[in-house]
Amino acid sequence: MIPPELAHNLAIRYFSNYKKKETELDDPILNTNVCDLKFANPIGLAAGFDKNGKSFNGLFNLGFGFVEIGTITLKPQVGNKKPRIFRLLEDKAIINRLGFNNDGAQNILKRIQKKNSSESLGILGVNIGKNFDTMSFFEDYKILLKIFYKDSNYITLNVSSPNTPGLRELQEKDNLDQLVKSICLEKRKYSLNVPIFIKIDPDLSDSSLKDIADIVLGSNINGVIISNTSIKRSNKLVSKYALEKGGISGKPLLEISNEVLRKFYILTNGKVPLIGVGGISSGKDVYEKILNGASLVQMYTALVYYGPGIIKKIKDELIFLLKKDKYKSISSAVGKLNK
Repeated sequence: MIPPELAHNLAIRYFSNYKKKETELDDPILNTNVCDLKFANPIGLAAGFDKNGKSFNGLFNLGFGFVEIGTITLKPQVGNKKPRIFRLLEDKAIINRLGFNNDGAQNILKRIQKKNSSESLGILGVNIGKNFDTMSFFEDYKILLKIFYKDSNYITLNVSSPNTPGLRELQEKDNLDQLVKSICLEKRKYSLNVPIFIKIDPDLSDSSLKDIADIVLGSNINGVIISNTSIKRSNKLVSKYALEKGGISGKPLLEISNEVLRKFYILTNGKVPLIGVGGISSGKDVYEKILNGASLVQMYTALVYYGPGIIKKIKDELIFLLKKDKYKSISSAVGKLNK
């Protein structure tokens, strides 16, 4: 009954003060180690929900194994014109064209440092991107890396949002190669000890996926998030908002993102940790992503449609499926469909 963006802002306000913690420890079968980070469970909240780092501690209390905040840009920006979020109720999907609206790096850093001064509740990722009007793409990412590396457990380079002009061009071979080299050089130069992930889109061609896989394998990039929202539209969508501009997330993305995940796992020979995102709303969906090659997963849209209780339900289903197939851990199931 409440417009999408208003509902979102109210949820952020609510979770910023949410103190009720999941008392049950996660079943050890869900514990996993990726990039020397210990995750209590593999279920993460994708970037885009807590853009400004206002509510991540409250969100950890819901039972997430990790939370990724952002996308954060160097300078504050208001994003695109409203309305810019659309619920596709019948399709269990969302289209957004927010455009990296956020409070800017320094404001968000102060917030993270203040919240991190209390007991750390989980693995915190920071998703970074370029400002709408920046003339120097690579400099934005390098400066943001130096701003956040001390106060995050990992950093994600967002090169795949469809809502910032020119951003997806950073996935093109030469551009991505240059960005990755400059980030890795910055890490070495200043001894920045933080894992770096890149987030790619689900609309890439097979040749582009191969180019990205080659760049990742030849670099010190630690992981790849697959995938961001899609600008393609299935003819099966029935909502009146189906043709709105922007990136679509939710159920229609499940099969598409799984296919990209599977291809990328094969292209990288399972040597690079992958984080599967897109269309998750059940333990079965998570299990499919793990079997296709994901070491971790992230969700967002299902939280909108099913509420916070979905997280415990997903974890319970995932435990059941892992034990049914006699897996002892998440890591032992990763990529099994491709072997």
